[in-house]
Order: sequence, then structure tokens, then C-alpha cells
Amino acid sequence: MGQAKLSIENTRKSRVRWFVVFMLFVLTTINYADRATLSIVGDSVQKDLGLSAVSMGYVFSAFGWAYVIGQLPGGWLLDKFGSKVVIASSVFFWSLFTFFQGFIGFFTAGVAIIMLFSLRFIVGLAEAPSFPGNSRIVASWFPKAERGTASAIFNSAQYFALVLFSPLMAWIVHKFDWHMVFIVMGVLGMILAAVWMKVIYSPKKHPRITKEEIAYIEEGGGLVDMDEAKEGKKEKEKEAKKGPQWSQVKQLLTNRMLVGVYLGQYCITTLTYFFLTWFPVYLVQARGMSILEAGFISSLPAICGFVGGVLGGIVSDFFLKKGRSLTFARKTPIVIGMLLSCSMIACNYVDAEWLVVVIMSLAFFGKGFGALGWAVVSDTSPKEIAGLSGGLFNTFGNIASITTPIIIGYIVNATGSFNGALVFVGANAIVAILSYLLLVGEIKRVELKGSGMKPESNLKM
Repeated sequence: MGQAKLSIENTRKSRVRWFVVFMLFVLTTINYADRATLSIVGDSVQKDLGLSAVSMGYVFSAFGWAYVIGQLPGGWLLDKFGSKVVIASSVFFWSLFTFFQGFIGFFTAGVAIIMLFSLRFIVGLAEAPSFPGNSRIVASWFPKAERGTASAIFNSAQYFALVLFSPLMAWIVHKFDWHMVFIVMGVLGMILAAVWMKVIYSPKKHPRITKEEIAYIEEGGGLVDMDEAKEGKKEKEKEAKKGPQWSQVKQLLTNRMLVGVYLGQYCITTLTYFFLTWFPVYLVQARGMSILEAGFISSLPAICGFVGGVLGGIVSDFFLKKGRSLTFARKTPIVIGMLLSCSMIACNYVDAEWLVVVIMSLAFFGKGFGALGWAVVSDTSPKEIAGLSGGLFNTFGNIASITTPIIIGYIVNATGSFNGALVFVGANAIVAILSYLLLVGEIKRVELKGSGMKPESNLKM
């Protein structure tokens, strides 16, 4: 007992894992800021290029098509080459093609539309490994009792990105023009890729980590050797060539718990992409705000989403430390958060701008509070294919990045109003709740047949 206490005290001197999650937070902030560039400049782009609401919906969806297509290849690359190099490459290339979007104004409207769609498509493809990589790093760097907080921190960056960059990008549009937004964000991302390569290591190779911290992570269920060679050289080379097997993917797809998680993530991501694509346009077109006003006002719900995102992870891990099961600790914030997200439908019945902002802030808080899907992935992914498992999860979730902007575009085009769009998004929150309550069941690590690994227990801690 005394030795265990001493180990924990020594661990406090070495908290490298929290610096790693800070870097994930910074990376994810740039990630989501780049995704949101088009939504901030969307009204200007729509007018300059003469796009209808339906056409704008398809341009918004370009990112999503490629992002979904790239998930399984991205996860495979992570499992084969490790998180550090694949994520750095991902950041560099998505930033490079974000930068190129700043020059489409030199072309005629027809060519510019094609180029914008194509470049957004390539950005989506390049970003594909980012979130599976984040989940993979959390699984290797954090014990089970801290994964909720760690995952919530990097996941909350999607809201912080809007808090920080929505006003900045709106100001850039107002001061210069919409092309400059893409140039600035592209340069920032390429700088980040270089920093990432300099400071990120696997747990056992980090120069500043102590043996006590490694032991603390490993004893708590952290997969510290995920990117380390446990086999001989020949065996490692054989596995690298073979890669993850499709029979393993089939096992994931036939697991009822994971199917419920996938469905829930699709619905939660529908909320995400409403805020990332149409929300600023909604403020301009339905509520009569200027682009500058919409940029600043968008940051207010985003602040609430950020607070909710961090708080949801802290509450989940608090339940675990108080002896509640992993299933209860993960599901409770998700259900409460999605219930709060449904409140956005109330915006259809109010006229005051301040009240719309309050309601959307509550909905955004709920969405953040319940966004624990990546913690669940870290809890459930088989060690052998952690990257691929995260990629499959993100594939299903980000089908919503394709469907949401298109469906909302058709609703707005057909009705001339955003009322139906808000109902559509709110209904998805209800489906997410039902999926976690009726389909997911007990949350535990999946054991692949023939792997010889023991699943993590879901007993009270």
C-alpha cells in the first residue's frame, strides 16, 4: 500500500501525458478551425460564386465525402506506421490544401466552384487519420480512469476552435477578403506539423517521462507499448506487411455494442456539422446578422460547448473514481447532453436574437457535455487494431458530415426557412439517446477472436 502511494506521488512529478493531451488539443483546434473556414466565409462565397442553398450544401459536403472515404485507410496507416508520423503528415497536407483554397478567386466562377469542391475534398482526405490518431494516443498515454477527461479535452477543441477562430476569421473577411482566411489558416497548420514532429513521442520513448509515470499508466490499463515492437524483427515485418485483417473489421461490425456506438456517433456528428456548416449562415440569413456579428456571436455558444465538453469528461471520470461502472460513467453524460441539445428546436418559436443565442448556447453546452464517443472508442478498441477501430467509428460518425449539410440545404431551399432544419438536428439527438440506452449495453474492450487478449473489466473500481 505504501509503495503504491509512493508511486503515485512520484508520478505527480512527471505529468508528460497531460502535455501530450495539450498538443492533441492544439492540433484539434486547428483541425476544426480549418473545417469551419468555409462556414465563416460561406455567405460571401455563396454570393461571389452565385451558389444556391442546395449547391452550397454540396460544397459543404465535399469535406465529408473524402473524410469518410479516408477513415479506414487512415486507421490502417496509423496501425502500420504509428501515430506520430501519420498525424504530422495529416496536419501538413490538410493545411497545404487549405492554403491553396485562398487562390481560387483567380479563376472564373465555374472553375472556382470545381476547384473549391476538389480542394475541400482533398482536405477531408488528409484529415481522415486525425481523430482515430487522437484516440489511439489517448489509449496509449492514459489509464482508463483518466481517458474520459483526456478525450474530452481534445474533443472540446472543436468548440474552442470556434471561440478563438470564428471572430478572427470574421475580422479577416471584414478587413481583407474571404480568400485570406484560407491562407492564414493554412500557414498556421504547416507550422504546427513541424512542432508536432519535434515534441511528440510514444510513452516509453519520451525523454522526460519517468518510470513511475509509465507504470502508473500501464497499471491503469494504458496501452503504453502500442507502437513498440513486442515481437522479433521478422515477426514485426510480417505483421507490418499483412496489416489489420478485414476479418477483424467484420468482428467490429457484428458487435452490437459497437453498432450502437456507431449509430449514436452519427447522430451526435449531425449536431456537430450543423454548427460547423450552416449555423453562421443561419445567423446571417435567418436572423439578419452581418458576417462580423455572426462570427462573434457564433463564439458564444462555442464557449458553452467548450465548457460542456471538458465538464462531460470530468464528470464521467468522477463517476468512475466514485466506484460507478464504466457503462454508467460514459452513458450518463451522453444522455443528459443530448437531452439538452434538443433545446435548439425552441429557436423556432422565439424572435429575440439574445434568446436565440441563449438557447443555442444551451444546446451547444449539451452537445459538448455528451460528446464522449472518443472516450468510448479508447475504452473499447482492440489493441491490435486501435487505429482501424477508431477509423471505423469515425467513418460511421462522419457520414453525417455528408448528409447533414445536404439535407439542411434541401430543407432550406424547399421551405425558405431554417425551422425544419432545427427540428431535423434536434431529432438526431433523440436517436442518439435511444441508441445508447437500447443498443449499446455494457461498455467494455472488444476482444478479437484468436487474439489471446483479455478484455478490460467493466467492474466497479
